[in-house]
Amino acid sequence: MNISLKKIIFNPEADKSTSDLSLLVFRILLSLSMINTHGIKKLLDFEGTIQHIPDPMGIGGEISTIIAIVANIVAPVFIILGLGTRLATLPILSVTLMGFFIVHGNDPWSVRDVPLMYSLAYLLILFMGAGKYSLDSKFFKTNQK
Repeated sequence: MNISLKKIIFNPEADKSTSDLSLLVFRILLSLSMINTHGIKKLLDFEGTIQHIPDPMGIGGEISTIIAIVANIVAPVFIILGLGTRLATLPILSVTLMGFFIVHGNDPWSVRDVPLMYSLAYLLILFMGAGKYSLDSKFFKTNQK
């Protein structure tokens, strides 16, 4: 194995352009998954969702459903655009972490796995930000090199 191949394979850091492109693809695919898997069905069957959605905070099914729709559709759209990205992760994390710790707290790991994986993925976005290919970068760019 030559030196350059070792450097590519074992280098613990990605170059900036690879990181930014990876964040873009990750944000888009993760958020499309959230919208498609969890959001659209709640929106299309709002009344049915009110009937079966958990209400762990005791605020009522309708408000809980609205919060879930914001977290499953509206916030992911902002994350796809990279607009207010870190702020947009907060409603998602509130719903997924509540699902993990409270709603499914006594369920088997096979049930808790989904909210945990979404929580970890959106925590990564919270910590990393949207990257260069985002509206955040376009509108709020500081003097970065």
